[in-house]
Amino acid sequence: MIEIDGSSGEGGGAVVRISAALASLTSKKLNIKNIRAQRPRKGLSSQHLMALTALSWLCNAEFQGFHTGSEEIFFCPGKLRGGNLELDIKSAGSMALVLQAFMIPAPFAPKKVEITLKGGSDVRWAPPYDYLKHVTLPVLEMMGYKSRIDLIQRGHYPRGGGILKAEILPVKKLNPLKILEPEIDSIKGISHATNLPLHVAERQALAAHKILAKTGYEVDIALEHSTNNLSPGSGIVVWAQGNTRIGGNALGKRGKSAEKVGKEAAKNLLCSLEREATLDNYMGDQIIPYMALAGCSCFKIPTLSSHARTNIQLVKKITGKVFRVHPREEVVEISTK
Repeated sequence: MIEIDGSSGEGGGAVVRISAALASLTSKKLNIKNIRAQRPRKGLSSQHLMALTALSWLCNAEFQGFHTGSEEIFFCPGKLRGGNLELDIKSAGSMALVLQAFMIPAPFAPKKVEITLKGGSDVRWAPPYDYLKHVTLPVLEMMGYKSRIDLIQRGHYPRGGGILKAEILPVKKLNPLKILEPEIDSIKGISHATNLPLHVAERQALAAHKILAKTGYEVDIALEHSTNNLSPGSGIVVWAQGNTRIGGNALGKRGKSAEKVGKEAAKNLLCSLEREATLDNYMGDQIIPYMALAGCSCFKIPTLSSHARTNIQLVKKITGKVFRVHPREEVVEISTK
């Protein structure tokens, strides 16, 4: 049985999600202790619990300690299976974070997997839906991943109410990801506002466009507006596309101007583009578990985050995959043997 200290490294929910996802795939028994021990609210939240529930269903796992506030779990995976699953987070907990964990082992199930989630689509401390759709999935598709996700309704804090559906097809293997030089063709984006005036989305988009137009690339930011959601909210995701996808995003909140939201997203993207990184920092964190399932991969990110360091440690401990981290002048290059 593999023992994981949940307070080590980044020490958050990602330790639980990534460890359980890799255990589901490798059929290795897992004991995670001290879950979020250094956080103000220790133990599992409902969001973490939903990710574990989804993974347990996917791999027919036996488990102990699956309850809100739990600081220790035992996870004993069985065989992966296909089929349909529906989960309601019952809050604005991030659907994307639940889906991220689920997506790691899902393509290795014997048949198609479909999952419907209810919760938050655009919430703090998590990737927004549009990032998942337009950055994460295209990068994974470069590795041979086959999936489709659709947002039925957005969900913002505090009431959530978002609905997301995903379909993941089986693959025999994943291909290595090798992108050391960015070749950007254009910049696109989506600016949205729910239960707020349309001009909020327009102002976010305009502020981002003014900054990104200076790169010389064609910039096209679409608008999305809806009025039938449970909670008001806004956000914007922008991405550069070509031989890779590099993203930037920002979320609106009370007291934060739409212009500030747009500028924040644009500057996040520019940070990666100006350094000639081939993935943004967040995608760099996400791709690490998939690198363990492919051949020799390599990419460049602006900086090495604590999440990336933690993910590298977890992947090595569970799968044995060895990573090389090479700090360069403006970027950090990550590769696998």
